[in-house]
Amino acid sequence: MDPNKIWSEVLNEIKPKVSPVNFKGWLSQADAISLQDNKLTLSVGSAFFENQLRARYLNLILETLKKITDQDISVDFKIDPSKLSKKTKDLPSEDFFEFSSQPPNLSYSLNPKYTLENFVVGLSNNVAFAAAQAIVQNPGTSYNPLLLYGGTGVGKTHLMLGIGNALLNKNPAMKVKYSSSEQFTNDYVAAIKEHKMEDFRNRYRSVDILLLDDIQFFSGREGTQEEFFHTFNALQGKNSQIILTSDRAPGEIVKVEDRLKSRFQGGLMVDIQTPDFDTRVAILKAKCQEKGENLPEDALKLIASSLDTNIRELEGRLIQIIQKLKANNLEASIENISSFIQTSVVPANFDYKKVISVVCNYFNMTQKDLTGPNRQKELVLPRHLTMFLLCEELNFTVQKAGQILGGRDHTTVMHGRDRIKRLMNTDRDVQKTLIEIKQRLLQ
Repeated sequence: MDPNKIWSEVLNEIKPKVSPVNFKGWLSQADAISLQDNKLTLSVGSAFFENQLRARYLNLILETLKKITDQDISVDFKIDPSKLSKKTKDLPSEDFFEFSSQPPNLSYSLNPKYTLENFVVGLSNNVAFAAAQAIVQNPGTSYNPLLLYGGTGVGKTHLMLGIGNALLNKNPAMKVKYSSSEQFTNDYVAAIKEHKMEDFRNRYRSVDILLLDDIQFFSGREGTQEEFFHTFNALQGKNSQIILTSDRAPGEIVKVEDRLKSRFQGGLMVDIQTPDFDTRVAILKAKCQEKGENLPEDALKLIASSLDTNIRELEGRLIQIIQKLKANNLEASIENISSFIQTSVVPANFDYKKVISVVCNYFNMTQKDLTGPNRQKELVLPRHLTMFLLCEELNFTVQKAGQILGGRDHTTVMHGRDRIKRLMNTDRDVQKTLIEIKQRLLQ
């Protein structure tokens, strides 16, 4: 029997029985590689995928195999790490995976691409990684809460999600909740409006692990802070593990209550620094392997030496260089890569007027649209991208960026800037847009 044909029939049979998200996120990620001695071997990208398929779908797969072949066929798995990037790279960035065995009002969803195994460890993050490993061994007792803080693109969210995936790997029945602080706030506001506070509290307080991204977003939001204070206490009271991230130390977050800051500081706080040179080279090697690319080590060292900011910028430059090499049908030589790097340096006369002009041209809009009071939905992303570029690329204060964008309040700029920081971790469309806008800025 042809294993691919059999597996295709199995998938067609199973597809109507599970949700589209679960089918696309789990079952369709496996490929049949052999069928011998009544044993079907499936190839998956990681041990995490194998464990999820075994725990959630193995019985269904076995029953379907029996129905299709009229034979008792067992299933085995073979892990092929190269599959993970190939199979997941085309998935929508927000297409996180539902865990259907959980209660209906709870959203336990983690992106399986972020694991501790593919987290590159170096001097800048080894303490944080050691803490992550300790939590996986003893959740709720080791370092609770764990607060990871540092600048944008240093790997905070990756490490946090890696912990969650590792814990689910050990115990698929564990209730793990991931949320951004913005989403927590939005859920809280919606619960008040819809008179569903009990549902909201059950959603966030009945978990074994709470992963909360970007707690600096709580700044100035008194009602949200009050609710999270009680959520925090409820989780700690039952030894649930809490993991938080922030772009700054708690003491530097303005307009957050002291009692909440003391909760943040009550466990382990780890400052993740920007990666050193050796770590940047290791990250580039890992990214090349993930994308199936092969660049010589001297070329990777050259790229690593050209940028010492954060991992996301480093990956963006790597992608740009690979694209340029392919587009021009050039070898990955030191000379070619060096010429691309030289054209990637931000020019000295780079100013906010060019940012405004490029963003407007990119989105086919006027400067009045971008800086004016109109609040149409289609204007939100261009404005937030502009806020991010002004603050992160030109190092403008949020106050100055707000003045440039029509006199907007600094908290509005902080929100827009931080939203793009979050989306850069998860949304490939935003990542692509930023890269293309930066390329236009350098022309």
